Amino acid sequence: MFDLAVMGDWLEFAVRWLHVITAIAWIGSSFYFIALDLGLHRDRNLASGADGEEWQVHGGGFYHIEKYLVAPEKMPDDLVWFKWESYTTWLSGFALLVLVYYLGADFYLVDPEVLDIPTWGAILISLGSLGLGWLLYDTICKSRFGEDNTRLMVLLYVILVAMAWGYTQVFSGRAALLHLGAFTATIMTANVFFVIIPNQKIVVADLIAGRTPDAKYGRIAKQRSTHNNYLTLPVIFLMLSNHYPLAFASQYNWLIASLVFLMGVTIRHFFNTMHARKGRPWWTWAVTAVLFIVIMWLSTAPMFRADGTGEEEAALQGAALKFASAEGFEEVQDIVLARCAMCHAAEPLWEGMPAPPRGVRLETAREIALAAPRIYMQAGLTNAMPPANLTYMEPEERARIVAWYRAATGGGG
Repeated sequence: MFDLAVMGDWLEFAVRWLHVITAIAWIGSSFYFIALDLGLHRDRNLASGADGEEWQVHGGGFYHIEKYLVAPEKMPDDLVWFKWESYTTWLSGFALLVLVYYLGADFYLVDPEVLDIPTWGAILISLGSLGLGWLLYDTICKSRFGEDNTRLMVLLYVILVAMAWGYTQVFSGRAALLHLGAFTATIMTANVFFVIIPNQKIVVADLIAGRTPDAKYGRIAKQRSTHNNYLTLPVIFLMLSNHYPLAFASQYNWLIASLVFLMGVTIRHFFNTMHARKGRPWWTWAVTAVLFIVIMWLSTAPMFRADGTGEEEAALQGAALKFASAEGFEEVQDIVLARCAMCHAAEPLWEGMPAPPRGVRLETAREIALAAPRIYMQAGLTNAMPPANLTYMEPEERARIVAWYRAATGGGG
């Protein structure tokens, strides 16, 4: 019979799998349609009245694609809508946010050295920032200021930089970059749910009723779709960043995130220009390379330190106290310090490792107690850690970790 820790880990794995699959589907269809729209041949007089056409080959077959500015003479009955890729990506991503950062807030979300706030307060800030971010963005887009798309995107970038800095003043470095990605992804999915799809439905309803659709609905949807196009690559980077301490544990993590958004612009500008058959602006790759070099340099800045104050026992709170006071903790602490702390330290002893893997430090009683579920899963139930058992953790030591964890949780995880 599985204990709760095992079930929780598999649930997280399943949701993450779903999140990656749906994200691939959403990003793939988004990039495809942007490239298709930019690459259509519009210099041909088509008998069908279409705005442009393109011939493509894939999977052994040939496809003839036509785009209508409004619609063909007869609206098809089996019109395909591309929306659930976006919705499911956001829903699965939010589920991961709950499973990893809300349920594991003491370990992943709240860092007392950044801001000592209760778990419920951090979760409220998280939820509020996602909702308020969309409302602010949407309000600006609908204002007169939003009529100039270049001006609008510059302001959006300023807002994203401000949010990058703001998140690092509230959450742990890992959670800060993840939340910036969630903040941006929420805007993107909300664009689809609240603007793009509703506008398309208005146009379809007008056509079915025999009315001429207002061109503004297509123009607004195109603006939001363009924003999504330029935000996609940075969001992927931010979602992956939690696996790389060099990105999230740097003193300048907010600045790294800000530069990543610029890289998203330079990379997409190259492909959008190429797909539109307007040349290949190779200079964008030079700018991208320079930005990435700057990011690598910033990542070597001093990592966040958590030296702590007062007696170690005074720092043990909440869930950590349960594990720190459980039978066998002192023995497990010695095992972890001997087998794990050489890498999971503020200054890892392992050659070529500038920061602890995934930002996890296991040098103090508090850090070990807070990481209890991960230690149990990675080094107790499985042999995932140490990698390739480089520090020769014995089976008996793994058994002691399991016994300690189950003693603290009553045997059920």
